[in-house]
Amino acid sequence: MLQTKNSGIPLDGKAVSDTGVIEGYASVFGNVDSYGEVVEPGAFVDSLVKSKQTGRKIKLLWQHDPHQPIGVWDDLAEDSKGLWVKGRLFKDTVAKAAEAYALLKEGGLDGLSIGYRTLKAEPKAGKPGVISLLKLDLFENSVVTFAANERARVEVVKSILDAGLLPTVREFEGLLRDAGFSKAKAAALAASATPHLRGDPEAKANDALEMMKLLRA
Repeated sequence: MLQTKNSGIPLDGKAVSDTGVIEGYASVFGNVDSYGEVVEPGAFVDSLVKSKQTGRKIKLLWQHDPHQPIGVWDDLAEDSKGLWVKGRLFKDTVAKAAEAYALLKEGGLDGLSIGYRTLKAEPKAGKPGVISLLKLDLFENSVVTFAANERARVEVVKSILDAGLLPTVREFEGLLRDAGFSKAKAAALAASATPHLRGDPEAKANDALEMMKLLRA
């Protein structure tokens, strides 16, 4: 089964040259994601060696869609930070590549994400509930809308709740979006919770806290 994982590091307009060359980190080591998984150094080595030996390039796709290749990755390497990639968007000949180029330049999308199969994984020592991904079969790296690891937002809200406080309306709405609610529903729920989240003295804070605890369970 093909899995995907976002890098967690947003790209900016400078990551894409005027000629369509794109570079950045498709994966970062040590980042625990929303599935409780962390990519470890060395996870991509075998895939990169295999790609060079066979001459088959790791695919550059639009939003992990195998029907929409938008360029090629010319250079991929592991360093101390993660999987660094450099490639070319075929912006002059592929319509979706031109769209990706324009959106990256203007900040309309800012993410890179890997498409892979897990070949070797094990529980991470000293980190209950966290799985170390030790060996991955890398198929493609995609340009995606969001770079952010949704786990980060969950952890921020969790720390706020653990301190006996409440998140802001925006933080609550973001958590609902990460949980799978549509933008409209998340906004509506966040709006209904506004008196609680803003500390309205007439609101029942305990009820709001209980609701938040259920959402993060």
